[in-house]
Amino acid sequence: MSFSRFDHECMAEALRLARKGLYTTDPNPRVGCVIVDGERIVGRGWHEAAGGPHAEIAALRDAEGPVSGCTAYVTLEPCNHHGRTPPCAEALLEAGIGRVVVASKDPNPDVTGSGLERLQAAGVEVQSGLLEGEAEELNCGFLMRTRNGRPWVRVKSAVSLDGRTALRSGESQWISSPASRRDVQRWRARSSAILTGVGTVLADDPSLEARVEAPVRQPLRVVADSRWRTPPGCQLLQDPLRTLLVGDRDAPIPAALRASGAHCLPVAGGPAGIDLQALLKALAAQQINEVQVEAGARLCGSLLTAGLVDELLLYQAPVLLGDGGPGPFALGELESMAQRTHLNVLETTHIGDDLRIRLSPAARH
Repeated sequence: MSFSRFDHECMAEALRLARKGLYTTDPNPRVGCVIVDGERIVGRGWHEAAGGPHAEIAALRDAEGPVSGCTAYVTLEPCNHHGRTPPCAEALLEAGIGRVVVASKDPNPDVTGSGLERLQAAGVEVQSGLLEGEAEELNCGFLMRTRNGRPWVRVKSAVSLDGRTALRSGESQWISSPASRRDVQRWRARSSAILTGVGTVLADDPSLEARVEAPVRQPLRVVADSRWRTPPGCQLLQDPLRTLLVGDRDAPIPAALRASGAHCLPVAGGPAGIDLQALLKALAAQQINEVQVEAGARLCGSLLTAGLVDELLLYQAPVLLGDGGPGPFALGELESMAQRTHLNVLETTHIGDDLRIRLSPAARH
């Protein structure tokens, strides 16, 4: 299916609009819409927050005058069901839109092509697949949860040139530059949840807030704590409604932890202390789209070994930390080079003095 240069420009603008909701739309996808009359954009809109107008509705309201016969460029297939808001496919039909171009189809079982089918059945010209890769990357978590029943998992780590995440003593503040730490906040802000291990809570007492100068829906803080060792007075439990402790269902939960108001989720045990598949499935059931992991080598290594990591976000600083410090992943001793974990480099970017490397695990053979 061929698209014109103008089509590409309009969809690129719709994607730019969709990114405005990067920190606020959870658990909904980030969606943008542009309405065009001839070669003139007459309406722009994006989805700002769950329960609010969808991108198509926002663009229709923004449009200058009637839009009958116009083209709508939408980054995700218009919905065709009643949720918190009426169907967008119906709104486009009522407005008389003559052509709809979408970047990616919606795998949501309530949509799955029915939005486009309804438009086509009413005589609207429909095309899909324009800048699909960019649109799917923007909504990687929503699509992963809808298609596979688990969130998108991103592991973040700061490492030295010699591959250490801390000194032998455990001291780790700060390996990366202030610029990198600010960048991490933006990745936190787009995440639905921040996952850490109880070891990190005991050692650092983090708050795991997303500190950005923009409206943000703060992520859920999740602690993998198989033996329920999280201190009731830790920073994370100053706001227990935004914190979830996940532990072994066969281990008793201390009375003091229950009294703190902590939300405790027992799951099956596993090699990492808890069953990580069960943990991610439980988060998906709570409509968690993207999980950013900021944890020690054991939890990160267990996720990677289990094939549950979709993306790695490494900040490599131009420093050397010497012998004895931990690395980012505890993978055990390998007996041959054939056991190496292969990664694909997605992007490299200089952030201050550091190098940010985004990677994905290579397909297993």
